[in-house]
Amino acid sequence: MKFLLTGASALAMSATALHAGGIERTQQSAMILYETGNVLEFSLGYANPSLSGKNISPPFPAQDIDDVGDGFWLPSFSIKYDVNDRLALALIYDRPFGADIAYESGNIPLGGTTAEANTNTLTALAKYQFNQNWSAFGGLRFQQAQGDIHLQGAAYGAVSGYEVNLDKTNGIGYVLGAAYEVPEIALRVALTYNSSITHDMDTTESGPLVDPDGPGPIPALPLLNASGETEVKTPESWNLEFQTGIAKDTLLFGGVRYVKHSQFRVDPDSFETVVGNGLIDLEDSTAYTLGVGRRFNEKFSAAISATYEASGDELVSPLAPKTGYTQLRLAGSYNVTEDVTVSGGVSYFWLGDAKPETGTPDVARADFEDNSAWGVGLKVAYRF
Repeated sequence: MKFLLTGASALAMSATALHAGGIERTQQSAMILYETGNVLEFSLGYANPSLSGKNISPPFPAQDIDDVGDGFWLPSFSIKYDVNDRLALALIYDRPFGADIAYESGNIPLGGTTAEANTNTLTALAKYQFNQNWSAFGGLRFQQAQGDIHLQGAAYGAVSGYEVNLDKTNGIGYVLGAAYEVPEIALRVALTYNSSITHDMDTTESGPLVDPDGPGPIPALPLLNASGETEVKTPESWNLEFQTGIAKDTLLFGGVRYVKHSQFRVDPDSFETVVGNGLIDLEDSTAYTLGVGRRFNEKFSAAISATYEASGDELVSPLAPKTGYTQLRLAGSYNVTEDVTVSGGVSYFWLGDAKPETGTPDVARADFEDNSAWGVGLKVAYRF
């Protein structure tokens, strides 16, 4: 059986397929290398998380915490070109990691706490087809990152009012992978390794004023004020992606994605020295995806898929008040002409419950339950 991967199934595993684990927003797939012929793609995704909770730690009063998650856009583009029957090249732009968190100022334990982080990534790839069944690919990833964090609220004690600015900087990583294919049944199994990327970020820290001897003639001193350099790594990951034809014009697809989120540390020198720990502490995660795609006619195809990531330790940073998720994703694709395809998808996330803690001490300060997120994506592909 000869089966052509539908645009809807490709969209369901592409950059517009939003993810919600740790700081991850896309899965950094290299599978555009396996598209048929030369193709240019433009994608735009939008996600809107709803993250709300309530205070649970005395002596702070019971208060509801309104939505702390901000919506964000995810533009991307990619181009794939066949040099000859064996060699293919690709260039991909995306924003794989990020954070947008803001607690309302009226909340006593955590009000005013914010976190903002962005990445921009350009990946250059090459694939070599050894024979009909085996191929290998790899390349370089160029990444730009920056971030700002502000800690505010009574739960932070003496460090309430601390702020750190991590200046924009660049880093380089790499991608390696291989795939096995049986074209007659549309079978492909591909394993991709994405390396971590190190950023040495110029850092400015500022903190609250502290009176060293209590009220008196000696003026208050600035706590945590410093400037220097902070090493921050975006995490490495493994992608195992597969597809296979299971009936005429019907495709089963899915994957397993492991991300070493524990590599993502933000440990500014002054904060770590005074407090004894860093600002971010995430757990590694593994997400499982399974879906079905079907081509209904020469013009239209569609896909449905689900992704599951198990919850971890319920005590989390206020800067990432969730753990684990379940995602349902629907996508459709329409061939406008022989050369132009338009695809769209929608996602809904059930986010895992979590209890933010500030490390001062390690006790839950709030309870985040029954939260969710939704996302939409649109992709236009042009074959040439």
